[in-house]
Amino acid sequence: MKSLFNSDAFAEIENRLENLVADTPRAWGKMDAAQMLHHCQGPLNIMLGINHYGMKPNWLAKVFFKKSLYNDKPWSKNLPTAKALRVKEDKNFDAEKTVLKELMSQLNAQREKATWDPHPGFGYFTNEQWGQMQYKHLDHHLRQFGL
Repeated sequence: MKSLFNSDAFAEIENRLENLVADTPRAWGKMDAAQMLHHCQGPLNIMLGINHYGMKPNWLAKVFFKKSLYNDKPWSKNLPTAKALRVKEDKNFDAEKTVLKELMSQLNAQREKATWDPHPGFGYFTNEQWGQMQYKHLDHHLRQFGL
């Protein structure tokens, strides 16, 4: 499984993001490109300890969904989004893209960090699992826009 902590995978995501423009059509889902960029900041903010969005531990999610966050199987289209990370309001594409790239850089600068705070909903992840989960989430949404 690719990881956002791997230099090649990080560069791949950056390159795919560069090909995203404000009017790139989505293949599925409800968010436009700017909303998707804002949404993708959420898991990075959680990992970096910037915002936990009021999430609480969820034993059902831990038992039935946690492993799917970092395994090799791509996520299905139209998966439900955690309520705290839903984006319905209009967003500024350029600003959201800049913030997302900055968060990715902050995270990448800490790629050697041995331990991270637990996820508020899913609990502890290893460094490897965190990197895989972040790659998988970004990959999912870039595929949503054909990238």
